[in-house]
Amino acid sequence: MTSNKSADYDAIIVGAGFGGIRSLWELTQLGLTMKCFEAGSDVGGAWYWNRYPGARTDSEAWVYALNFAPELRDEWSYSERYPSQKEVQGYLGRVADRFDLRKHIEFNTRVAAAYYSDDDKIWTITTANGVMTTARYFLPATGPLSVAKELPFSGLKSYKGEWYQASSWPKQKIDFRGKRIAVVGTGATGVQIIPKLAPDAKELTVFQRTPNYVLPGRNYSIDEHQSGEIKESYDATWNRARLHSSGLAMTPSGKMVEDMPHADSIKQTLDSGWESGGFHFQFETLDDLFTNQKSNDIASEYIRQKIRAIVKDTETAEMLCPKHPFLSKRPPCGHFYYEAFNRPNVKLVDISRDDIEIYEKGIRTGSGMEHEFDMIIFALGFDAATGALSEMDVKGSQGKSLRSFWAKRLETFAGVLVPGFPNMFPVCGPHVPFGNMPVVLDIQVNWIGKTLRYMEERKLVKIDVTEKAVDAWASHLDAAFGATLFAESAKASRAWFVGANIPDKAAGVLFYFGGVPTWTAWLDKESNTAWASMDFSVRAEPEVVGKDILDQRSSVKVT
Repeated sequence: MTSNKSADYDAIIVGAGFGGIRSLWELTQLGLTMKCFEAGSDVGGAWYWNRYPGARTDSEAWVYALNFAPELRDEWSYSERYPSQKEVQGYLGRVADRFDLRKHIEFNTRVAAAYYSDDDKIWTITTANGVMTTARYFLPATGPLSVAKELPFSGLKSYKGEWYQASSWPKQKIDFRGKRIAVVGTGATGVQIIPKLAPDAKELTVFQRTPNYVLPGRNYSIDEHQSGEIKESYDATWNRARLHSSGLAMTPSGKMVEDMPHADSIKQTLDSGWESGGFHFQFETLDDLFTNQKSNDIASEYIRQKIRAIVKDTETAEMLCPKHPFLSKRPPCGHFYYEAFNRPNVKLVDISRDDIEIYEKGIRTGSGMEHEFDMIIFALGFDAATGALSEMDVKGSQGKSLRSFWAKRLETFAGVLVPGFPNMFPVCGPHVPFGNMPVVLDIQVNWIGKTLRYMEERKLVKIDVTEKAVDAWASHLDAAFGATLFAESAKASRAWFVGANIPDKAAGVLFYFGGVPTWTAWLDKESNTAWASMDFSVRAEPEVVGKDILDQRSSVKVT
């Protein structure tokens, strides 16, 4: 029997970053009531917490934006090709104010639990301070990179110096001048921090477990002339991004390594991508980098030769050269990263075969070497995709625990629904395309909006996805990832997009590697076939006679 118990809101959103803000706007267009809980004191999500020196996007400004209203492109211009953390957060604050979205957000509030009631078809969201709020729809917009990897150092409490975790950087200014500083981690975060601290530090020691293929960012300021061009061509740029496998406004070169017998022409192509900067290297040079071993080997060695050319000390250069195939880990954009190791005050320590521990004066390696520091900065990365949702106590139909369910096997339908968790729509969580999230987000939340409108118009109180649809998606997801060269090497290199950077986390692909257009087609197929892969329940209303219910059931699958 279906309950008519009312909820406090139509929808509850968790998180006020890109995903939360985009979701809030979408729900206002549907005329739904909503509440958003945000742990921080302002909007921004990852761009609120990650305010460490050097923090900036790896996606270009013209595709790192929200795209739900023409006013957004007309009233805002980023000042750099790769916007800084401060500018991205400022942009999100401007959007929230422009569309009066802050009134729906409760800041400084962390969500501890979310329980679904089969009887009432309602979610109960409980905050860390014990306050309960109910809603018919639950949209956890916690993002792909919002929960930091736990620091695995038991001796940290004994350390007498300053220490900071990059993912929860303090708001107050930190003085680095003349200090002996350690940076632990050389992922995207470490790659951004290291060049910024090198000029200030007395000594900067970098502890590296796995080197990265760092691509040159080639950042620059955007003046009023280029800003005008960006705005005039925005629709075309956004359409290019939606058709690109990773949601970037880039165009494949049409070149395959087997079609280029001359080494000079291959080098010229790679030179062009390198000089263009950023992700142009992997997406506008050789189109078979992801699938052809020869092509990937050539590109991998090309970057290693660049490292050897930039870094003057040969021993340091070799430590910085990755041995795994290019793209086994997500390549960061660097802004004079390799050049920082040419400074006399910067030292690289290889811990690929050595453990480290924290002691009262600094860092001690497993081989017995002790390094004294005034400050330690941890840039160890994130528990990607599933971390934030697993951190909360989420229980779906029949008390099903999301944490336990995903510990056995990560299951979703195209990243938009989870079987056994009715009316829950993860936003930019697991199994969405691996790429530029604002473009992915726009497609995903637009689909969620269509789905909710469909349900509201037909008085449907519950949506769940069938196991058949989930299995079909899982097979497709695995096949798409298996077609890449790095399906196995990603695990060996501890890539976060397969969860290999988190101890005891079940290894498995966390994102979709079949490309944005194919993923969009999966979503469009559902909306174009009246959500044929979904199970729905109809609201029980006394005034609706049996014939009306039968009429509704003829158009949707009802349980």
